[in-house]
Parts: sequence; structure tokens; C-alpha cells
Amino acid sequence: MKRWMAMACAVLVATGAWAAREMSVQVREGQLRNRASFLGTVTGTVAYGDRVTVNQTQAGWCEVASAAGVSGWIHESALTPKRVVMSAAAGDVRSGASGEEIALAGKGFNKEVEAEYKSQNKNLDYTWIDWMGRQIVPEAQIVQFLKQGGLAQ
Repeated sequence: MKRWMAMACAVLVATGAWAAREMSVQVREGQLRNRASFLGTVTGTVAYGDRVTVNQTQAGWCEVASAAGVSGWIHESALTPKRVVMSAAAGDVRSGASGEEIALAGKGFNKEVEAEYKSQNKNLDYTWIDWMGRQIVPEAQIVQFLKQGGLAQ
């Protein structure tokens, strides 16, 4: 039995299943939670471009630790294995752009692209889209919504 367990551990280590790996945050602000669930309590945040170390994964969630010492669970959709470079020839990009602008630019979208699209589609009305983009829903209200809908894990 001990021999089988030792061999299984050796295979896990050799295949990298236990190896921690680094990933980048690909959302404007990622919430770290105390458990692998959107219903977990927020323990901290990480920002777009931050590098985190993934210690383990569970059902689409990653337990991570940041260089700043913040740790918790974050959904894997908020991470990318690509290194996000946030510098420009004139200096640090963070000093001249908001986190939202940096996240959108990383996806190939910026105010110029939006303006061009609007100029080519003048018959479209973005009033409600813009209104929705300005809405902020408190986390407590989201958790209540999920629980009332029976969406808790």
C-alpha cells in the first residue's frame, strides 16, 4: 500500500499535477473568496495583469496567492496563462489609464474602436447599454439573488 501511494505521488509530481503555476488576472478586478464558490466570502482582490500562483484547482476554481500576499479562490475564467505586460515606452500604463481601459485594451477594445463602430452603425441606440454599464449591484444583493434562486452549491 505504501509503495502504491509513493508511486502515485511520484506520478503526480512528475506530471505537474501538484506543481504550482503562475497565471495572470484577465479581468478588471478579481474577487478572491474563502471557498470555491461565488457564494464564498470575499477575502481580497487582484487587479488586471497581476500575477498569481495557482496552488490547486477544484471544479473550475483556482486557489491562488498573489505577490502582495493576498490569497483565496477565484474562478478560472478570470485567469490566463499568458503574461500580461502593462508597460509602455513612455512609462507604466497604469499611471495613465484606468483598470477598465487596460482590461478593454487587452481585449482589443477602446474608445476609438467604440466610436468607429458607432459611426458605422448610427441607427443603433446605446442608451440602455450605457445605463446598464453604469449599474453597480452590491455583493450582498447578488448573494441573496443566488440563494433565492436555489443556485447555491
